[in-house]
Amino acid sequence: MILGRLLTRAPGAAPPRSLLASAIAQSRQPALYERMGAPDTVEGRFEMLNLHVILVLDRLAGEATAADARQEMFDAYMSYLDGALREMAVGDLSVGKRMRALAEAFYGRAKACDRAFSSFPATDQLQAALGRTCLEGRGDPAALAAYVAECRACLAGQPVAALLAGCPRWPAP
Repeated sequence: MILGRLLTRAPGAAPPRSLLASAIAQSRQPALYERMGAPDTVEGRFEMLNLHVILVLDRLAGEATAADARQEMFDAYMSYLDGALREMAVGDLSVGKRMRALAEAFYGRAKACDRAFSSFPATDQLQAALGRTCLEGRGDPAALAAYVAECRACLAGQPVAALLAGCPRWPAP
């Protein structure tokens, strides 16, 4: 299992992989699906993982010391998705096409989140984006937007060095 490989760090393993493992673990919190209404499907889990990866990348944005780590985390994420597709028995010939679609989806979500984050503390844009993507029109976008705001505040309150060490703290959903 890919998550297991990410979570068992070899000595000297890159902290961006630990950051990714942390985002993966947080995106799998049952409360996100049970209380906030994220669909517990492959697509729903993909959307929640995208959201948590975006939150980490957003926190590291603009930090000169984190530019390489941001890119490494994104690369690790794409590698993780590639491995997940292969584990789901997606044929080798279609993996490239699927990866392009997943990367485009990620960039679309990141762009929507970036626009919504720029309008904070107003959450209308964020609620609309989360309702469309993470919740697929179900669940409570206001509760998920409040959780995202809490995640952003929690990550912002942590020193970049702690994040780059691969040890972010997340709020409970």
